[in-house]
Amino acid sequence: MRAEPISILLNENFRIDKKIYFISGNEKTLMQKIKSTIVKKYQKKTNARITNIDTIKDFVEEVGLFEDHKIFLVNMCKGVDENRLENIKNSHGIFVFVDENSQKIKKIKSLINKDGDSCLIDCYELERETKIKILKKFLSDNSLNVSQEVYWLLIDKLDNRYGFFENSLNQIIELEEKDLTLNNVKKLLTISDSGKEKIFFNMFRRNKEIVDLYRNKIITNTDVNEFYFYIKFLCQLIIESKSEDEYKKKIPAYLFKEKHKLIEIFRKYNLKKKKLLIRLLSSTENVLRKDSNLSLVFGLRFLLNIKKITIS
Repeated sequence: MRAEPISILLNENFRIDKKIYFISGNEKTLMQKIKSTIVKKYQKKTNARITNIDTIKDFVEEVGLFEDHKIFLVNMCKGVDENRLENIKNSHGIFVFVDENSQKIKKIKSLINKDGDSCLIDCYELERETKIKILKKFLSDNSLNVSQEVYWLLIDKLDNRYGFFENSLNQIIELEEKDLTLNNVKKLLTISDSGKEKIFFNMFRRNKEIVDLYRNKIITNTDVNEFYFYIKFLCQLIIESKSEDEYKKKIPAYLFKEKHKLIEIFRKYNLKKKKLLIRLLSSTENVLRKDSNLSLVFGLRFLLNIKKITIS
């Protein structure tokens, strides 16, 4: 079976009742958070002992007078096959595998996903909807209230990598509630107004200028992911709005300087263009997840294709 990382993190009643947990994906901080969360939940229930092993070949079933619960943390999935998975299910404990996405583990992930006593958890950078769920729970748990401007600033500007996103939220606790103003939050979290997402607002420039802007701002694969998910948010505002008035209401308050540019872009879209935009978002996200080594190239292609759809 497959489980969403967000369910494990936010659902206090999520049951750790499988024998095998396979954590994969390409977002290392989220993968480590999921591993530690599974361990804590299982230990809370069973007081289990932790054993670290490099591969499943290093596993040795210890025979003792008592059936102690154990957590086996496996660093690599080398040597894993259907027979070994069946064998380790008979042990008195759970197995937690952590391995980044690659072609080598594709078959293993398929086996895990089909097995009712195993759980596959794929970890990628946070999407906007997921960040909203995490922020809502964080504010509720800490009895904090923030303005709409601060709320959407945190959603749109903070890092899409879970570990960095969580760290930024923890810094918020250092401020007293009366100090949770837009300027104070920006200063505390060193949020800049000249972010890479501003490239979107230069949609009507010549291609050469857009390419130069992109290459100056987007340097790493992480930059591409941050850029993509922010642009996806702006595109979703266009797709989901049935009228210009509805669209205007959805534009975040902190984008007041860019509001006229966003409205100009929205006016270029009809139903046909919105469908093309949906396909582009879907295909780009699939590519970014499958092959991060080419993300810089695909990020630029994504940007130019948005312009092509917009001005066509």
